[in-house]
Amino acid sequence: MANSAVSNNLPAFDKQGHRGGRGLMPENTVPAMLKALSEGVTTLEMDAHVSRDNQVLLSHDPHINPEHELLPDGSETPAADAEKHVWYNMNYSDIRRYDAGSKFYSRFPEQQRMKAYKPLLSEVIDAVQAYLINHRLPQVFYNIETKSKPETDGIHHPVPEEFVQLLMKLVEEKEMKEWVIIQSFDVRTLQVLHEKHPEVSISLLVENEKSLEQNLSKLGFTPTIYSPDYDLVTKDLVEETHRRGIKLIPWTVNELDKMRQLKQLGVDGLISDYPNLFNKL
Repeated sequence: MANSAVSNNLPAFDKQGHRGGRGLMPENTVPAMLKALSEGVTTLEMDAHVSRDNQVLLSHDPHINPEHELLPDGSETPAADAEKHVWYNMNYSDIRRYDAGSKFYSRFPEQQRMKAYKPLLSEVIDAVQAYLINHRLPQVFYNIETKSKPETDGIHHPVPEEFVQLLMKLVEEKEMKEWVIIQSFDVRTLQVLHEKHPEVSISLLVENEKSLEQNLSKLGFTPTIYSPDYDLVTKDLVEETHRRGIKLIPWTVNELDKMRQLKQLGVDGLISDYPNLFNKL
């Protein structure tokens, strides 16, 4: 089984801010990323979607999320109407007008509310790189998820080949190839990436209860990182991934005791909505 690129400079223990750190700031926004940097993360985790005019933007959902996002005029959207606001059907200039940070988010009551928008990935990279320079901080990684699945090709997102091409064109323009990890639940985008850009680090996201062997067999190559739901992590999984030369970085761990327990088990990093907790490990 062919191996994907392994970044020798990945942190010994990788502290990843999930969607920047949505426990503290509006998810997948520039303020969230900069807040995570101030908390000392080594990797910024984020989600990528594509607009109708082929702009790569940050968003977890393929459309407005009525739970914590508002229409451009500040009004709320009934959940049943969310599909009327699909980003892939809209130009980025229109997407940018939606409010991604003012509404109270009951799942994350500590999240700071502010007027925020869904940024372009290029804008995020520029802001992060400037922050690192200005604060004399070491380079961080960008762990970017391709949000796609077969049943919504051409509806919520481009086909895998086009998605990867758009994403990697931007990464190469920003000269960030060695600092990028591409992650996905959709093995198709990872397979395209492995074929076209074998030097890029790849993370396989997992939420099923299949074995490591089954999931790797479906992927068809050995990824840099195996990233399961934290409830799936066992000592055996830690040992087996390490035996294969794969890093194990579970998601999304928000309780300090559980974070400590997983670190004790030997995971290679953690993804958390609360990047401020890493300082207490």
